[in-house]
Amino acid sequence: MSKLPSSPSNDAARVRLDKWLWAARFFKTRGLSSEEIDKGRIQVNGQPAKPGKEVRVGDRIDIRTGYVTRTVEVVALSGVRGPAPVAALLYRETTESVAARAMAAEQRRLAPEPALSLNQGRPSKKDRRSIERLRQPSGCQWNERWSASLDD
Repeated sequence: MSKLPSSPSNDAARVRLDKWLWAARFFKTRGLSSEEIDKGRIQVNGQPAKPGKEVRVGDRIDIRTGYVTRTVEVVALSGVRGPAPVAALLYRETTESVAARAMAAEQRRLAPEPALSLNQGRPSKKDRRSIERLRQPSGCQWNERWSASLDD
């Protein structure tokens, strides 16, 4: 019995998850997509997946990158990385996902600058003077505390 050669349409129906994510341009390399899958940041149909899982048309994939979670539906399969306009045709993002990303972007835009809440670092001259006032005993002046005179 000889093995029948696979037809091109049969190969297109079998695409690994890491390869599809790379072809759809969610990740720059296949290795990065595989790492993200192993870290549990990618779910297929609500279940944790492995890099070798076969993707099918109609699958729902949740992709978590940073603070953003994108939910996409697989529209077409491809194991070849092509130009961005072609890659965008491989999936359709759900309306809930688009709305959630827009709301998260608006919240980040309206959030206060994190650096403004930092109170660390070197104290200013005004801060040093107020610290010295707090450290001195009440009623004690600088010249009274430290005297260079010999008569005691």
